[in-house]
Amino acid sequence: MSIRYYSTNRNLKNVAGITPFTGKVAFKEALLKGQAEDEGLFMPDTIPQLKLKDIQKLKGKPYSDTALLIAKAFLADEFSPNTLKKVVKDSYNYSVPMEEIRPKTYIMRLDQGPTASFKDFAARMMARLMSNCRPKCERLNVLVATSGDTGSAVGEAFKGVAGIDVTILYPQNEVSGMQKKQLDTIGGNIQALSVCGKFDDCQNLVKQAFSDSDLLKFNLTSANSINFGRILPQIIYYVYAYAQLSENGEDAIFSVPSGNFGDALGCEYARRMGLPVAKLVMPTNENDEFPIYLNTGKYKKVSPSRACISNAMNVGHPSNLARFFDLYGGTVDRVGQVHRYPDLQKMRKYIFSVSITDEQTRETIKSVYKRYHVILEQHGAVGWAGLEEYFKRFPEQKLAICLETAHPAKFPEEIEKLLGLTIPVPESMKSIDQREGSAVAISNDYNNFKNYLLKKLKIKE
Repeated sequence: MSIRYYSTNRNLKNVAGITPFTGKVAFKEALLKGQAEDEGLFMPDTIPQLKLKDIQKLKGKPYSDTALLIAKAFLADEFSPNTLKKVVKDSYNYSVPMEEIRPKTYIMRLDQGPTASFKDFAARMMARLMSNCRPKCERLNVLVATSGDTGSAVGEAFKGVAGIDVTILYPQNEVSGMQKKQLDTIGGNIQALSVCGKFDDCQNLVKQAFSDSDLLKFNLTSANSINFGRILPQIIYYVYAYAQLSENGEDAIFSVPSGNFGDALGCEYARRMGLPVAKLVMPTNENDEFPIYLNTGKYKKVSPSRACISNAMNVGHPSNLARFFDLYGGTVDRVGQVHRYPDLQKMRKYIFSVSITDEQTRETIKSVYKRYHVILEQHGAVGWAGLEEYFKRFPEQKLAICLETAHPAKFPEEIEKLLGLTIPVPESMKSIDQREGSAVAISNDYNNFKNYLLKKLKIKE
């Protein structure tokens, strides 16, 4: 089966500044381009199907076996079996613990990778796929906007990869001290930019750069979740968790703390591939544009985005909402303009969303520790609070899996204040204090950013 990728903006007509891209591209081209030339996001025209018996065979098998199953389903016509085996083996050499909190309810800890964040799962596989696709003798320039964990995960994944340079933009006042240290000190072929503004400003700078013809010569690509190369690996851990924990083909509920919606989109695709997902719970922080939309049927982005303690989710208009809308028959562009609303009733059937306040987040961290002796950081706490809210409204006994997306040691100030505990730093983070480096400070003006890129980026190896 040959899968091709189309743009979410393909149906836009007579919209100022947008010429719809109506063609289709192979995965390799979608991976290297990052987004379509009409500023739309690439989507597979076919969603491969998984058989339940093949999923069940993965029980007790290493994570890389599940990764290979998903990789083959999407990429078998563009990469050799040996290449895909090597990519997944190199990408996933760490554990994925499943912690049972109460009967049938689990936390999946996605915090054991090199930067102690779930972003490691997508970034490592993506870096290795890109390395296999890079044009010979030319450099790739990866641009990344981050609200916290994406940048460091991408930076570490691409560090030392031949022929690829990475520029990371983060909002200067909305990352934790540990996140800033991680971002600023990766070094080598990785440069961090500290932007005077919000995450949405960082994201818009990156998106403008991709549609700027003056920058075409630099082979720009994205490692944000606007790139489908970031979405594909995030399908894997839902299939893995289900294979390890389910019995007799039962339905499962997944709760995914949601900011830019790439992680939740992985679950949506897994369900559409045949994974028995009864409900995708998508709790947000106080950036509540999506739960309000599901409740009212009207979408309005939050601008500027609200600064919350779950900082990696401080997103006022999630990029991947365009993909969710497309999957349900709608169209929304990068600035939040809805051109066609999706099937709201169908969305509500499969998706539940609720906004969790900072106060609720803190109370959840304290109550989960007091009741279960389990430590959650802010983002995982939003996920747990969202799951509890779902069960309050829809009491049912189903397998439920909540994602913990970062290691609590990444947020020591908040955890110490709430729980009075000092969290041991995982092995992957122990060397960060000894690292040195600094970010380049820039404004959120596009022309300043463009001039920086024109001066700094390289075209050839």
